[in-house]
Amino acid sequence: MTRRDKQLALALAVLAIAMLLAAGILVAAVWATLDPAERSAVVPVLQARVAVAIFVWLVMIGLAALVLRRLFERYVDAPAQLLDQVRVLMLGDGRRDLPQRGSAENRGLAQALALLLQERNRLRDDMARRVAEASHDIEQQRSRLATLMSELKQSVVVCNLEGRILLYNNGARELLRSLSGVPALGGGAELIGLGRSIHAICDRQLVAHALEGIRSRLQEGAIAPSIQFVTTTPAAHLLRVRMAAVPAPDGASASDLDGFVLMIDDITRELERDSQRDQLLHRLTESSRASLANLQAAVELLELPDLDPLQRERFLAVIREEVVSLAERVREAAADAGRQSRTPWPLDDMLGAELVAAACRYIENMEGVPGVEAADVDRSLWLRVDSFSLLQALGYLAARLQQECGVRAVRLRLTAARSRARLDLAWNGPVLGSATVASWQGDAMRSAGQSLPLSLNEVVDRHGGEFWFERDPSGDGGFFRFLLPIADERVEAPGALPRHEARPEFYDFDLFRSSPQSRQLDDVALADLSYTVFDTETTGLDPSGGDEIIQIGATRIVNGKLLKSECFDQLVDPQRAVTPASSLIHGLVPDMLRGKPTIREVLPAFHAFVSDTVLVAHNAAFDMRFLELKQQVAGVRFDQAVLDTLLLAAVVHADHASHGLEEVAARLDIAVSRRHDALADALLTAEIFLRLIPLLQNLGIRTLGEARAAALRTYYGRLRY
Repeated sequence: MTRRDKQLALALAVLAIAMLLAAGILVAAVWATLDPAERSAVVPVLQARVAVAIFVWLVMIGLAALVLRRLFERYVDAPAQLLDQVRVLMLGDGRRDLPQRGSAENRGLAQALALLLQERNRLRDDMARRVAEASHDIEQQRSRLATLMSELKQSVVVCNLEGRILLYNNGARELLRSLSGVPALGGGAELIGLGRSIHAICDRQLVAHALEGIRSRLQEGAIAPSIQFVTTTPAAHLLRVRMAAVPAPDGASASDLDGFVLMIDDITRELERDSQRDQLLHRLTESSRASLANLQAAVELLELPDLDPLQRERFLAVIREEVVSLAERVREAAADAGRQSRTPWPLDDMLGAELVAAACRYIENMEGVPGVEAADVDRSLWLRVDSFSLLQALGYLAARLQQECGVRAVRLRLTAARSRARLDLAWNGPVLGSATVASWQGDAMRSAGQSLPLSLNEVVDRHGGEFWFERDPSGDGGFFRFLLPIADERVEAPGALPRHEARPEFYDFDLFRSSPQSRQLDDVALADLSYTVFDTETTGLDPSGGDEIIQIGATRIVNGKLLKSECFDQLVDPQRAVTPASSLIHGLVPDMLRGKPTIREVLPAFHAFVSDTVLVAHNAAFDMRFLELKQQVAGVRFDQAVLDTLLLAAVVHADHASHGLEEVAARLDIAVSRRHDALADALLTAEIFLRLIPLLQNLGIRTLGEARAAALRTYYGRLRY
């Protein structure tokens, strides 16, 4: 029952009581004017007409209720609905028609408000145009910064003085995600993110000490000082960090800082190589001491003038033996040193279909092979390759097939094979012998009429792959097969929700101004908090009865912005049956979940993702119950504050009976594209939550504590799972 329904019921009750009192007063007044004889005569008549009187009273009450309901709809319900719509439109773009209901005055008010909203929209559009024109140069600079930071190989992180991250580039994202000590789950379960603390990676006291050093150098008159230090991560990696200061724009002195910049390098492998090199040198030195001593003793004895021939020959044999042994140790040491110092060739991510298309053009144009066809190409496959050397290898093979075997047409195929990709160069015609293939692999390649410094084997080694020749099963021709590495993080299922925007937001300079961590969360304004909005899909609706989580999806809101580039999305093996009825809802069938990580593995990664944020969900009691039941198994505890958009919607839209996710989205004019996918529902919930915050502020609910208290006062706030 909505609030207006309760108001109508109360009004009807008051009307019925008033009519009953009026009838009682009327009867009492008439009764007082009668003498005893008249009263004796009237009583039998009234007793016989009591049923008729009650019936008439009930009819009058019914008619009055109908009239009251019509009046209520006309003068109370219609204005209240108009108020709800106006509140939503004032916070949105205000381009939806207002309801024309109720009295003539209410309809006139709706028309007047519609005109005001149109004028407001016109002024807003004009202002937006002027702001866009005025900020064109700034946006260009921001775009250049985003492009520069995303392409920069150096890992760069910018923080405010509290250590909250307000800018990072893709290099830092990849580096710190691999060093966070969290399993690579969820498509984004890294510790780095806007608003997160850099102290999860770098020791707080070490950072504070470096900042003090920079302040001291600034006070001494240094220009743009920097400090370098080495720190360890929770995953036992060594990082070399160079810190530079971000001066305050209006600082009273040179030592006033607004934040700091960190340039981070992982030196773990470098130190390991140095240590291995030292150990190798030590082993070579120690193992050579005895041989050198034997050589020295033999040489000294050979210098004796009275040495007989048999002894001389024995000492010469010792020298030969020790020289061979020493040479073997030096050769082994050189080989070990070569293996340790070998640097992997840099590879780039490339869409496989684009590589095949480029190879077709290269073979036709540069090598002069007329017939090149792309067949059976997996268009969703991303490769990690050195595309230039690989194109040269394909062109080299196609040219030799044409020149030495008369092959005039070749086919390129690209398919996935578990963790590798199979790239085939196939043809119809003569079959090659193993000796011929081996010689082609070892020869220096020629491409476009020029000799190349690489052999086919070296191109394969550069990719850490494999290469071989196979005869076609039909007996006509054959194919060369390359096994190449797949860029796993770029492979997405067909129709899947995009995990990242074309250019994710890796910066938010407004975080320089926010410092909610210095206050109690209950007293912090809703707009100043960082949130993780999440949703789960489950095998059923009874968490206490054995139902399990099968998918967790989450996104983050920082500084009032939805960060679609920082998402968590992970399927979970429930280790129990998934009923066909639940699969019809979320579309997840057992084959899609088999072999996925269990909840014991997923929850620690999710716990790391939501750290230092307030949790938000729609019907959060349901999702939180599933998490709470698995805390002990996973060894984590979710003790963050929690907000429920269902309860908040009930606070904002108290006159509506339904507060389902789709109904709330429709009321807030938010488009719904997909449902019952955990990440899609989390993104939808996040958009709803951002729309609810200003509506709550209009009701005087501005802080986290006020929002939680208001939510618990609703009817839904009393539900438990």
